Amino acid sequence: MSGRAQAVPVFGATVDDQTRCVHYRTEVDVVAIKFACCLRYYPCHLCHAEDADHEARTWPRAQWSEPAVLCGVCKGEMAVDAYLATTSCPSCDARFNERCALHTHLYFR
Repeated sequence: MSGRAQAVPVFGATVDDQTRCVHYRTEVDVVAIKFACCLRYYPCHLCHAEDADHEARTWPRAQWSEPAVLCGVCKGEMAVDAYLATTSCPSCDARFNERCALHTHLYFR
């Protein structure tokens, strides 16, 4: 877990400073995923598809200890392992959208 020392840029069609986007913007849609292909944070796979000039690449299991998930509330980064094992931010306890589990195959393999 890294601190909040520096603002992490989030790309795509965000609608607020907590990483909600035009595609997913409920109260609990407060994570952004760092895409393995470009190492840029996007709120969702649709934002990446619309904004990036390349195909998305998923994080291989061997790299799940890398920080690749950003909490939009506290701006703390967490490893894929930590994110997949929780339903809220380990740093600030912000609740995450549990329905995001339906899309994990788009980000992590």
